[in-house]
Amino acid sequence: MAMFQKLKTFVLGASRNPRDTKIFQKISLVAFFAWIGLGADGLSSSCYGPQEAFLALGGHTYLSIFVALGTVLTIFIISASYSQIVELFPSGGGGYLVASKLLSPTVGMVSGCALLIDYVLTITVSVASGADAIFSLLPLEWHSYRLGVAMIVVLMLMILNMRGVKESVLPLMPIFLTFLATHAFVILYSLFTHLPNLKDITASTGSDMRATMSGMGFFGMLFLILRAYSMGAGTYTGLEAVSNGVPILREPRVQTAKSTMRYMAWSLSFVVMGLMLAYLFYNVTPQSGKTLNAILFENMSSGWKGGYAFVLVTLASEATLLFIAAQTGFLDGPRVLANMAVDRWFPTKFSILSSRLVIQNGIIIMGGLSLVLMAITGGSVRFLVVLYSINVFITFVLSQLGMVRHWWASRAKVKGWGRKFIINGIGLLLCTFILISMIVFKFNEGGWITFLITGALVLLAIFIKRHYYNTAKLLHRLNSLVAVAEASGSSLVTSAQFDPNAKTAVLFVNGFNGVGLHTVFGVIRVFGGTFKNFVFVEVGVLDVGNFKGAEEVNRLTEHTNNDINRYVAFMRGQGFYAEGFSLVGVDVISEADKIMPEISKRFPNMVIFGGQLVFPKESLLTRWLHNYTVFDMQRLFYRQGLPFIILPIRV
Repeated sequence: MAMFQKLKTFVLGASRNPRDTKIFQKISLVAFFAWIGLGADGLSSSCYGPQEAFLALGGHTYLSIFVALGTVLTIFIISASYSQIVELFPSGGGGYLVASKLLSPTVGMVSGCALLIDYVLTITVSVASGADAIFSLLPLEWHSYRLGVAMIVVLMLMILNMRGVKESVLPLMPIFLTFLATHAFVILYSLFTHLPNLKDITASTGSDMRATMSGMGFFGMLFLILRAYSMGAGTYTGLEAVSNGVPILREPRVQTAKSTMRYMAWSLSFVVMGLMLAYLFYNVTPQSGKTLNAILFENMSSGWKGGYAFVLVTLASEATLLFIAAQTGFLDGPRVLANMAVDRWFPTKFSILSSRLVIQNGIIIMGGLSLVLMAITGGSVRFLVVLYSINVFITFVLSQLGMVRHWWASRAKVKGWGRKFIINGIGLLLCTFILISMIVFKFNEGGWITFLITGALVLLAIFIKRHYYNTAKLLHRLNSLVAVAEASGSSLVTSAQFDPNAKTAVLFVNGFNGVGLHTVFGVIRVFGGTFKNFVFVEVGVLDVGNFKGAEEVNRLTEHTNNDINRYVAFMRGQGFYAEGFSLVGVDVISEADKIMPEISKRFPNMVIFGGQLVFPKESLLTRWLHNYTVFDMQRLFYRQGLPFIILPIRV
């Protein structure tokens, strides 16, 4: 066990102290690092988004000017609309929380499920694309190792993210900066060397427009442009990431989020517009087995001394940036899952934090599903891309719809509501158009699989929510004990004097509620007057719902203390001696292990008690959805030679 703990510490790092007043500063990201961690997904889309749009135009390449302008406009509109979402929801939550609060919890659940599938695909597509790009630079006989390398990269990213947010971003910074430097050079070089040709580009664009209209008509040309615009929709994936990742940003979070969003919007717009123009400057035409970017870099560096090395470095930066793009899935996917778990759409265990204060269970599930998908598809980027992007636009549409509805409902109370309404309204129209276009163009190619998987996840979420709801109704009966305890506690009896050698019952509770009081009454009923001392222990568990800042941690600490004080007051009112210990941490077992030596020293003649719910029908589902920590605690204390009794609580 000690060896396992040492290995875990070596791989993941030492535990962090959640009560450290500077912990949020240590684990949060400033705008620049957030741009790397959350913006890589958007920037990496420039490796395939502009290409998809350019190729969709066929021979009418000069119409790409209009597609590029429309793309840049859309980037800024979506960024502006998500900046408004960040302002309205400063604690984060993104598309899931927006749709839940502004439309309905069920609609929010659908938005959240769509996002979860999208983030799994983000990881899978990004890593598979990166592996393809890397192996395209290697000998053909090595290509059989591509899938294995891709799966190893997913595992490495999982470990990095389980170490912490900063730890997962910092090692990737050189790759991100190399990509920016090489692509900025390509764009600026091509622009400045072709400035004299801008008039020719303008003239060619006009000629292309006239030729297209004469062959297709105005509306035919418009349809062609709009189709190319929608086919490049992968460019916008990742823009929503900041609103989901607000909790990991440095205070003031809203300003940090808006700065990050600006970095993302300007950098992505610059790269997309620059590459589309460069395709025209260098007359880039498709070649079998090569991306348009590779062809562009080769055409531009032709005749340079060291041109091949430049192309190699630039393509390698693109390939490895795709690996970094998977970070968005690892940073935001677990957080969406955790927020949904807090609302009981998924098992509550997905909302808890690890000793490194990261959502470890969420990271494991996102990475694990990505590995399964990678294995099933053989890492086929062509197939995965068909599944990709549809779901994120479902979330875009629902988020924009919720914001439009909010501004309209608040028009009498919010100053400047009209401008905000227009921004989200335009965002809603654009995202709806893109979503419908992608469904039409990609449904028969395999896009229906995305809807099938998302629909299955929605049904699972509804089933889990219903189970938790029914369990809450069963537990409501037990909560009548709270009123009984409060009433009986009002007629105080002089409490017993402290006797350290008297029989002592140590009870672990999780709030002043019917479950805890049922355990107390069970001890008295079964053992009569055997126990003279009662000691109550409660661990306030930090999870995604309450680990949002020092104030939230202090509030949890105060709430836990209040629960313990109510137990102590109640038992003293019944004539017993009572004490309480309240703790705050991420793991009940480890916190209990820390406090037990102090309790056993003060009360040597003690027996530990814990209550466990017993459902009418026990199944694998109940064990998966409910906390069975009491059995782990019993095993821990048994190994230490401490008596631990579990009392059943039938519901």
